[in-house]
Amino acid sequence: MSVLIEEGRPVGRAKNHRRANLLSPPGVMLLALGTAVLGCRGASQDAADFAAMRKTMVARQIAARGIRDALVLQAMSEVPRHLFVPVDAAGQAYEDHPLPIGEGQTISQPYIVALMTESLALKGGEKILEVGTGSGYQAAVLGRIAGSVFSIEIDGTLARRAEETLERLGFGNVHVRAGDGFFGWPDEAPFDGVIVTAAAPELPPALFAQLVEGGRLVIPLGDPATYQRLTVVMKRNGKPVIEQVLDVRFVPMTGEILKKKK
Repeated sequence: MSVLIEEGRPVGRAKNHRRANLLSPPGVMLLALGTAVLGCRGASQDAADFAAMRKTMVARQIAARGIRDALVLQAMSEVPRHLFVPVDAAGQAYEDHPLPIGEGQTISQPYIVALMTESLALKGGEKILEVGTGSGYQAAVLGRIAGSVFSIEIDGTLARRAEETLERLGFGNVHVRAGDGFFGWPDEAPFDGVIVTAAAPELPPALFAQLVEGGRLVIPLGDPATYQRLTVVMKRNGKPVIEQVLDVRFVPMTGEILKKKK
């Protein structure tokens, strides 16, 4: 014997009560609602899991290695790195190594992103030029600190993908264009800081020229086929003052700089 329920209270007995047909319009609505609820719960759990992984990354890989800049640590703890890598690599996004992002390029190891950002010595509100957008992750980290970021990517596919990701995530102060970063972005110069995320055998003159007096340029310099030195170039009285940080290995810068090498 079954009892019909309406709004949480019994209203009478039902003879020959049948189960609801899940293929009927009400049944389909119930299935859709259940799926949506489960989907929301799954998404919330995923977000919580990634947030925990991000917190661990900052503590164990970045702060533990000596990064002390509070603005950098905050930015690294906020930017969802897993959304800047291919979906099948999202589970590895917060691990201590670079990851391929397609088109023969990679997203740098988290510590290197933090180190290069800290090397710019940002205070907040600056205008930054980035050469080598890649996935857009480094630009997003910079965008959490700087007032505006202008990022150039030589690969058109990566540039479009990064621009879409940054726009979707609300990074309205990050501007991306496809082009050869060897020439910088003259229309937007000068810049308070310049960061280059590809290996160069020598400092591109246009990038130093577009740096403000007292500004800092961070770039991996050396043989693109082997290892490079992460280098900070400071502009003092119009002249470069060099500070070498550590050995690194980046993918090579392409385009005009290869012609100069010849």
